[in-house]
Amino acid sequence: MAAGERYFDLGSYHRPIETSCAQAQVWFDRGLVWAYAFNHEEAIRCFEQALELDPDLAIARWGIAYSVGPNYNKQWASFDPVDLSTSLARARSELLLAASGRVSPVERGLIGALQARFPTDDPQDSDALDAGLAAYADAMVTLAVDYPRDVDVQALAADALVNITAWALWDTATGEPAPGSRVIEAKRILDDALARPEGREHPGILHLYLHTMEMSGTPEVALPAADLLRGLVPDAGHLQHMPSHIDVLCGDYRSSVLANRAAVQADRQFLSREGPLNFYSLYRAHDLHFIVYSAMFEGQSQVALRAADELAAQLTAELLSIESPPMADWLEAFAPLRTHVLVRFGRWDELIAQSLPEDRDLYCTTTATVHYGRGIALAATGQLTQADAERAAFVEAYGRIPDSRYLFNNTSRDILAVAAAMLHGEIAYRQQRFDEAFGHLRRAVELDDSLPYDEPWGWMQPTRHAYGALLLEQGHTEQAAAVFAADLGLDPTLARPCQHPRNVWSLHGYHECLQRLGRAAEATIVGQQLALAVARADVPIRASCACRLDVAS
Repeated sequence: MAAGERYFDLGSYHRPIETSCAQAQVWFDRGLVWAYAFNHEEAIRCFEQALELDPDLAIARWGIAYSVGPNYNKQWASFDPVDLSTSLARARSELLLAASGRVSPVERGLIGALQARFPTDDPQDSDALDAGLAAYADAMVTLAVDYPRDVDVQALAADALVNITAWALWDTATGEPAPGSRVIEAKRILDDALARPEGREHPGILHLYLHTMEMSGTPEVALPAADLLRGLVPDAGHLQHMPSHIDVLCGDYRSSVLANRAAVQADRQFLSREGPLNFYSLYRAHDLHFIVYSAMFEGQSQVALRAADELAAQLTAELLSIESPPMADWLEAFAPLRTHVLVRFGRWDELIAQSLPEDRDLYCTTTATVHYGRGIALAATGQLTQADAERAAFVEAYGRIPDSRYLFNNTSRDILAVAAAMLHGEIAYRQQRFDEAFGHLRRAVELDDSLPYDEPWGWMQPTRHAYGALLLEQGHTEQAAAVFAADLGLDPTLARPCQHPRNVWSLHGYHECLQRLGRAAEATIVGQQLALAVARADVPIRASCACRLDVAS
């Protein structure tokens, strides 16, 4: 960094460390904030800068070792072999050097605890590495007891606990902790920290609390923490984004869009400084993905399309061709989001006109998704022979997607299995084989429901929106009403984190059902909610899904 050059605005976070070098302190603070913000590559650069200024600063070596290791979004199993080998070697080397550096008592405790996380130098010993996660958590819990007023120790202890079963903290079906999860311990530590002023302004505590609560039966409990995190670290895109994890679960899609717009603005600053060829590109994609999803739930087609286009432009062949980490496996599935937006808003001509990628192996998820979108559009416009051809092309393209291709917590193949069932159902419906169509759509709903929890959800348009729309069109009004009530979270059909409260599409469908069923009092209440939701839509909302015949035509 050139002398006098402005660095990112990371707020007021500060942790005093054992150094007489003021600039080393500054760079350490920056590194730890970036680590809390899941920008681990930038965190490592900051810790390295602190070491250049103070070579005996052991806690900076601890920071490097912490940042190269596993985290909530990148567990050991997600490291490719090269990344795993180099990360493990770097962590163990830094911790060995840190053991002889200058430390305070609490820093010595942090270094000693982190050593338990890297119990072997053998990257193929997965059992030892997994055991190390639990051993590290045990060590951090002990340290947290010894230093109950040290908010960083508390944050790191909670972090260690949730990383034992990352993204599997709660059994979403029961609301109880998932098998092996230590989320209750983590929540207790975080609740205690949030009871104190220093905890309520700590980026790590707030970030972790949102992850801790989002899969629970009561994600709304985290709304105050989400509000405290908004704007706390202005130039850390991921922290600007994180409140939206709770916003969408509470049906506040507008706040989700705004949070992610702030995140995207911060991401652009980071991009202009560090370029696109880094792992943080995954987080930049995630923020735009969230805008697409949230805008779709509000009926805001232009916002969703702009975000989808910006995201697709980022996913260049140069970026996706990076082999370690394998960026295509991490990122390519984001590329075809525009197809989902066009399906959502019934833009049939644009879907049919979509071109395929030039490199259909690198962009294999995109290729299959384009065929899916074309097939849906052709079916909706009554071009059934062509729709069948696109279905065959989809099946062929689907077969070429490797198991390693993911969209966060779900494989592309699992996600596109939903697409296959939807495509079968839509074509059968247009062929007036209604029983067969509804069977396929029920299967799509089952596949959608069974996808591992993700934020936002794995399938871009809730399958119940199409199923309910077509049930209603065929006069199955009671069934359709139950479908929409489940999607809105008005009954216990769906686990709490799998509901879509107050979304404009199901509100429209449910309101129509209530009117047809003569449930006037309920229709009045839902109608008030629908009027508020429709006010922000930039397209007419005529049904829960544009696939309904009287809408598609």
